[in-house]
Amino acid sequence: MAAETVFLNGEFVKRSDAKVDIEDRGYQFGDGIYEVIRVYNREVFTMNEHMERLYQSAAKMKLKIPFDLQELSSIVFKLIETNDVEEGFVYMQVSRGISPRQHHFPGEDVSGSVVAYTKVFKRPVKQMNEGVTATLVEDIRWLRCDIKSLNLLGNILAKQEAASKGHFEAIQHRGETVTEGSSSNAFIVKEKKVYTHPATNLILNGITRRVIKELAETNGVEFIEKTFTVDELLSADEIFIASTTSEVMPVIKVDEHTIGQGVPGPVTVKLQELFTERIKAECKVQQV
Repeated sequence: MAAETVFLNGEFVKRSDAKVDIEDRGYQFGDGIYEVIRVYNREVFTMNEHMERLYQSAAKMKLKIPFDLQELSSIVFKLIETNDVEEGFVYMQVSRGISPRQHHFPGEDVSGSVVAYTKVFKRPVKQMNEGVTATLVEDIRWLRCDIKSLNLLGNILAKQEAASKGHFEAIQHRGETVTEGSSSNAFIVKEKKVYTHPATNLILNGITRRVIKELAETNGVEFIEKTFTVDELLSADEIFIASTTSEVMPVIKVDEHTIGQGVPGPVTVKLQELFTERIKAECKVQQV
Protein backbone atom coordinates (compact mmCIF):
# COMPACT_ATOMS: atom_id res chain seq x y z
CA MET A 1 0.00 0.00 0.00
CA ALA A 2 1.35 3.42 -0.92
CA ALA A 3 2.30 5.77 1.90
CA GLU A 4 -0.51 8.15 2.83
CA THR A 5 -0.04 11.69 1.56
CA VAL A 6 -0.89 14.65 3.79
CA PHE A 7 -0.77 18.40 3.28
CA LEU A 8 1.41 20.48 5.59
CA ASN A 9 2.05 24.19 5.12
CA GLY A 10 2.19 24.28 1.36
CA GLU A 11 3.60 20.82 0.68
CA PHE A 12 2.21 17.36 0.02
CA VAL A 13 4.35 14.92 2.00
CA LYS A 14 4.25 11.37 3.35
CA ARG A 15 2.43 11.20 6.66
CA SER A 16 5.56 9.76 8.31
CA ASP A 17 7.48 12.87 7.23
CA ALA A 18 4.91 15.41 8.47
CA LYS A 19 6.17 17.21 11.58
CA VAL A 20 4.49 19.96 13.61
CA ASP A 21 6.65 22.56 15.35
CA ILE A 22 6.46 22.44 19.16
CA GLU A 23 5.65 26.17 19.20
CA ASP A 24 2.73 25.90 16.82
CA ARG A 25 -0.11 27.76 18.55
CA GLY A 26 -2.57 25.02 17.66
CA TYR A 27 -0.44 22.57 19.64
CA GLN A 28 0.21 24.89 22.60
CA PHE A 29 -3.05 26.83 22.91
CA GLY A 30 -5.63 25.11 20.72
CA ASP A 31 -5.48 28.43 18.84
CA GLY A 32 -7.01 27.31 15.58
CA ILE A 33 -10.00 25.96 13.70
CA TYR A 34 -10.89 22.83 11.74
CA GLU A 35 -13.39 21.18 9.41
CA VAL A 36 -14.29 17.58 8.59
CA ILE A 37 -15.54 17.17 5.01
CA ARG A 38 -17.30 13.96 3.99
CA VAL A 39 -16.35 11.98 0.89
CA TYR A 40 -18.74 9.61 -0.92
CA ASN A 41 -17.87 7.91 -4.20
CA ARG A 42 -14.66 10.01 -4.35
CA GLU A 43 -16.82 13.17 -4.33
CA VAL A 44 -16.94 15.76 -1.58
CA PHE A 45 -20.31 16.36 0.09
CA THR A 46 -21.40 19.91 1.02
CA MET A 47 -17.91 21.19 0.23
CA ASN A 48 -18.90 24.85 -0.18
CA GLU A 49 -20.74 24.93 3.14
CA HIS A 50 -17.78 23.49 5.03
CA MET A 51 -15.32 25.89 3.43
CA GLU A 52 -17.59 28.84 4.08
CA ARG A 53 -17.84 27.91 7.76
CA LEU A 54 -14.05 27.51 7.99
CA TYR A 55 -13.56 31.10 6.84
CA GLN A 56 -16.37 32.31 9.11
CA SER A 57 -14.72 30.65 12.12
CA ALA A 58 -11.41 32.23 11.11
CA ALA A 59 -12.98 35.69 10.94
CA LYS A 60 -14.56 35.29 14.39
CA MET A 61 -11.12 34.39 15.80
CA LYS A 62 -9.28 37.09 13.82
CA LEU A 63 -7.23 34.33 12.22
CA LYS A 64 -5.89 34.75 8.69
CA ILE A 65 -5.96 31.61 6.53
CA PRO A 66 -2.88 31.72 4.27
CA PHE A 67 -4.70 30.19 1.29
CA ASP A 68 -7.75 31.36 -0.60
CA LEU A 69 -10.88 29.26 -1.08
CA GLN A 70 -9.85 27.95 -4.49
CA GLU A 71 -6.43 26.88 -3.20
CA LEU A 72 -7.90 25.08 -0.19
CA SER A 73 -10.45 23.33 -2.38
CA SER A 74 -7.67 22.15 -4.70
CA ILE A 75 -5.81 20.73 -1.70
CA VAL A 76 -8.90 18.72 -0.70
CA PHE A 77 -9.41 17.34 -4.20
CA LYS A 78 -5.75 16.40 -4.60
CA LEU A 79 -5.66 14.56 -1.26
CA ILE A 80 -8.74 12.52 -2.20
CA GLU A 81 -7.25 11.64 -5.58
CA THR A 82 -3.72 10.92 -4.32
CA ASN A 83 -4.92 8.73 -1.43
CA ASP A 84 -7.63 7.09 -3.55
CA VAL A 85 -10.38 7.75 -1.00
CA GLU A 86 -13.69 6.29 -2.16
CA GLU A 87 -15.57 6.76 1.12
CA GLY A 88 -14.22 8.68 4.08
CA PHE A 89 -13.44 12.26 5.01
CA VAL A 90 -10.89 15.04 4.75
CA TYR A 91 -9.76 16.68 7.98
CA MET A 92 -8.43 20.24 7.61
CA GLN A 93 -6.93 22.34 10.41
CA VAL A 94 -5.64 25.91 10.50
CA SER A 95 -3.72 27.29 13.48
CA ARG A 96 -2.48 30.83 14.06
CA GLY A 97 1.01 29.66 13.24
CA ILE A 98 4.42 29.18 14.81
CA SER A 99 5.84 31.78 17.20
CA PRO A 100 7.52 31.98 20.62
CA ARG A 101 4.98 31.12 23.32
CA GLN A 102 2.93 34.12 24.42
CA HIS A 103 -0.77 34.45 25.09
CA HIS A 104 -1.46 37.42 22.81
CA PHE A 105 -1.41 37.09 19.03
CA PRO A 106 1.95 36.98 17.24
CA GLY A 107 2.90 39.69 14.77
CA GLU A 108 1.41 39.94 11.29
CA ASP A 109 4.55 38.40 9.84
CA VAL A 110 3.55 35.02 11.32
CA SER A 111 1.55 32.96 8.84
CA GLY A 112 -1.08 30.43 9.84
CA SER A 113 -0.29 26.71 9.72
CA VAL A 114 -2.47 24.48 7.56
CA VAL A 115 -2.69 20.71 7.90
CA ALA A 116 -4.99 18.37 5.98
CA TYR A 117 -5.29 14.62 5.62
CA THR A 118 -7.76 11.94 4.59
CA LYS A 119 -9.25 8.98 6.39
CA VAL A 120 -11.29 6.04 5.14
CA PHE A 121 -14.64 6.00 6.96
CA LYS A 122 -17.73 3.95 6.13
CA ARG A 123 -21.29 5.05 6.75
CA PRO A 124 -22.53 3.78 10.15
CA VAL A 125 -25.42 1.95 8.51
CA LYS A 126 -26.08 -0.59 11.28
CA GLN A 127 -26.28 2.11 13.94
CA MET A 128 -28.47 4.29 11.77
CA ASN A 129 -30.86 1.38 11.21
CA GLU A 130 -30.99 0.23 14.83
CA GLY A 131 -30.44 3.47 16.75
CA VAL A 132 -27.94 4.33 19.47
CA THR A 133 -27.98 5.31 23.13
CA ALA A 134 -26.87 8.51 24.84
CA THR A 135 -26.25 9.99 28.27
CA LEU A 136 -27.04 13.44 29.65
CA VAL A 137 -24.07 15.64 30.58
CA GLU A 138 -23.93 19.20 31.90
CA ASP A 139 -22.57 21.53 29.20
CA ILE A 140 -19.39 23.08 30.66
CA ARG A 141 -17.99 24.52 27.42
CA TRP A 142 -17.17 28.15 26.68
CA LEU A 143 -19.66 30.63 25.25
CA ARG A 144 -18.48 30.62 21.62
CA CYS A 145 -19.51 27.16 20.52
CA ASP A 146 -20.41 28.66 17.14
CA ILE A 147 -16.68 28.74 16.35
CA LYS A 148 -15.37 25.36 15.21
CA SER A 149 -12.17 25.76 17.20
CA LEU A 150 -9.53 23.28 18.30
CA ASN A 151 -10.51 23.91 21.94
CA LEU A 152 -12.49 20.72 22.46
CA LEU A 153 -11.71 19.75 26.05
CA GLY A 154 -15.31 20.19 27.21
CA ASN A 155 -16.51 18.06 24.28
CA ILE A 156 -13.89 15.41 25.00
CA LEU A 157 -14.86 15.14 28.67
CA ALA A 158 -18.52 14.78 27.69
CA LYS A 159 -17.75 12.16 25.04
CA GLN A 160 -15.62 10.20 27.50
CA GLU A 161 -18.47 10.28 30.01
CA ALA A 162 -20.67 8.69 27.35
CA ALA A 163 -18.05 6.16 26.28
CA SER A 164 -17.34 5.09 29.86
CA LYS A 165 -21.04 4.20 30.22
CA GLY A 166 -21.19 2.39 26.88
CA HIS A 167 -23.12 5.12 25.07
CA PHE A 168 -22.63 6.48 21.56
CA GLU A 169 -23.06 10.16 22.46
CA ALA A 170 -23.40 12.65 25.30
CA ILE A 171 -26.30 15.08 24.99
CA GLN A 172 -25.34 18.30 26.76
CA HIS A 173 -27.51 20.74 28.65
CA ARG A 174 -26.98 24.10 30.36
CA GLY A 175 -29.19 23.80 33.42
CA GLU A 176 -32.50 22.58 32.07
CA THR A 177 -31.89 23.65 28.47
CA VAL A 178 -30.55 21.06 26.04
CA THR A 179 -27.85 22.45 23.73
CA GLU A 180 -26.26 19.76 21.54
CA GLY A 181 -24.25 16.56 21.56
CA SER A 182 -20.55 16.40 22.33
CA SER A 183 -19.85 16.01 18.60
CA SER A 184 -23.28 16.45 17.06
CA ASN A 185 -26.43 18.56 16.98
CA ALA A 186 -29.44 17.26 18.91
CA PHE A 187 -33.07 17.11 17.76
CA ILE A 188 -36.36 15.94 19.22
CA VAL A 189 -39.60 15.05 17.45
CA LYS A 190 -42.93 15.80 19.09
CA GLU A 191 -46.23 15.29 17.26
CA LYS A 192 -44.25 14.92 14.00
CA LYS A 193 -42.57 18.33 14.46
CA VAL A 194 -38.76 18.57 14.66
CA TYR A 195 -37.27 20.83 17.35
CA THR A 196 -33.63 21.84 17.71
CA HIS A 197 -31.66 24.54 19.53
CA PRO A 198 -31.44 27.81 17.57
CA ALA A 199 -28.13 28.55 15.84
CA THR A 200 -26.73 30.84 18.53
CA ASN A 201 -23.30 31.08 20.15
CA LEU A 202 -24.22 28.11 22.37
CA ILE A 203 -24.08 25.51 19.58
CA LEU A 204 -22.20 24.82 16.38
CA ASN A 205 -24.43 25.33 13.37
CA GLY A 206 -23.66 21.95 11.87
CA ILE A 207 -23.54 21.48 8.11
CA THR A 208 -25.62 18.30 8.42
CA ARG A 209 -28.02 20.30 10.62
CA ARG A 210 -28.42 22.81 7.79
CA VAL A 211 -29.08 20.09 5.22
CA ILE A 212 -31.68 18.48 7.50
CA LYS A 213 -33.41 21.84 7.96
CA GLU A 214 -33.60 22.34 4.19
CA LEU A 215 -34.82 18.78 3.57
CA ALA A 216 -37.48 19.07 6.27
CA GLU A 217 -38.78 22.42 5.05
CA THR A 218 -38.99 21.27 1.42
CA ASN A 219 -40.64 17.94 2.24
CA GLY A 220 -43.47 18.88 4.55
CA VAL A 221 -41.74 18.27 7.91
CA GLU A 222 -42.19 21.17 10.31
CA PHE A 223 -38.76 22.28 11.55
CA ILE A 224 -38.72 24.55 14.62
CA GLU A 225 -35.56 26.22 15.94
CA LYS A 226 -36.50 26.57 19.59
CA THR A 227 -34.87 25.53 22.85
CA PHE A 228 -36.27 22.54 24.72
CA THR A 229 -35.69 21.19 28.21
CA VAL A 230 -34.25 17.95 29.52
CA ASP A 231 -37.76 16.84 30.49
CA GLU A 232 -39.00 17.57 26.95
CA LEU A 233 -36.10 15.57 25.56
CA LEU A 234 -36.90 12.55 27.70
CA SER A 235 -40.61 12.70 26.86
CA ALA A 236 -40.07 13.19 23.12
CA ASP A 237 -41.61 10.86 20.55
CA GLU A 238 -38.24 10.61 18.81
CA ILE A 239 -34.68 11.85 19.29
CA PHE A 240 -31.93 11.99 16.73
CA ILE A 241 -28.50 13.54 16.50
CA ALA A 242 -26.67 14.69 13.39
CA SER A 243 -23.10 15.30 12.27
CA THR A 244 -20.85 14.89 9.24
CA THR A 245 -19.89 11.33 10.20
CA SER A 246 -23.09 10.26 12.01
CA GLU A 247 -25.49 11.71 9.42
CA VAL A 248 -29.07 11.35 10.79
CA MET A 249 -28.60 9.07 13.80
CA PRO A 250 -31.61 7.88 15.86
CA VAL A 251 -31.27 7.89 19.65
CA ILE A 252 -33.51 5.20 21.13
CA LYS A 253 -32.48 5.48 24.77
CA VAL A 254 -31.08 8.25 27.03
CA ASP A 255 -29.60 6.80 30.21
CA GLU A 256 -32.42 4.63 31.61
CA HIS A 257 -35.17 6.36 29.58
CA THR A 258 -36.45 4.54 26.48
CA ILE A 259 -37.47 7.00 23.77
CA GLY A 260 -40.76 6.33 22.00
CA GLN A 261 -41.02 2.64 21.09
CA GLY A 262 -37.28 2.10 21.50
CA VAL A 263 -36.71 1.99 17.73
CA PRO A 264 -35.98 4.68 15.12
CA GLY A 265 -39.15 6.73 14.67
CA PRO A 266 -40.96 7.53 11.40
CA VAL A 267 -39.88 11.18 11.13
CA THR A 268 -36.24 10.25 11.76
CA VAL A 269 -36.42 7.47 9.18
CA LYS A 270 -37.96 9.85 6.63
CA LEU A 271 -35.15 12.35 7.18
CA GLN A 272 -32.58 9.56 6.83
CA GLU A 273 -34.09 8.59 3.49
CA LEU A 274 -34.12 12.20 2.29
CA PHE A 275 -30.52 12.66 3.41
CA THR A 276 -29.45 9.54 1.54
CA GLU A 277 -31.16 10.83 -1.60
CA ARG A 278 -29.22 14.08 -1.24
CA ILE A 279 -25.94 12.14 -1.03
CA LYS A 280 -26.84 10.15 -4.14
CA ALA A 281 -27.69 13.30 -6.05
CA GLU A 282 -24.67 15.33 -5.02
CA CYS A 283 -22.06 12.57 -5.15
CA LYS A 284 -23.48 10.46 -8.02
CA VAL A 285 -23.77 7.41 -5.78
CA GLN A 286 -25.76 4.47 -7.17
CA GLN A 287 -26.08 2.51 -3.92
CA VAL A 288 -25.50 4.04 -0.48
